[in-house]
Amino acid sequence: RHLRTTEIEGAKYLHDGGFDSTKRYFMVAANQSNKIAVIDTRHNKLVKLIDVDKIPHPGRGVNFVHPKFGPVWATGHLGSEKISLIGTDPEKHKENAWKVVQTLDGQGGGNLFIKTHPKSGDGGG
Repeated sequence: RHLRTTEIEGAKYLHDGGFDSTKRYFMVAANQSNKIAVIDTRHNKLVKLIDVDKIPHPGRGVNFVHPKFGPVWATGHLGSEKISLIGTDPEKHKENAWKVVQTLDGQGGGNLFIKTHPKSGDGGG
């Protein structure tokens, strides 16, 4: 079986990322554009380019349910200590979907990867 390639317009330079909690949407850092690209893997299309802080670097990112905003995906940044939380539920939390719903202050001058605690109730991812 042959692999199929789909080209999707994005931003410079799509670097690394991970899936939202449903595994439908791929969230990928455009680290030289300070954006996160949301890719719908079911329809092979760009859903949104989201402005975030300087040089996003999520690794695979992290998913959890925020008590106010519902399901979110989080990324840290190499160029700042900020952590961006992006709403990921376009059905039950449409008003929060595909935008930064909260920015947290981290420690230090930036981070390379982000992870939740294994006992946080989200499955540790």
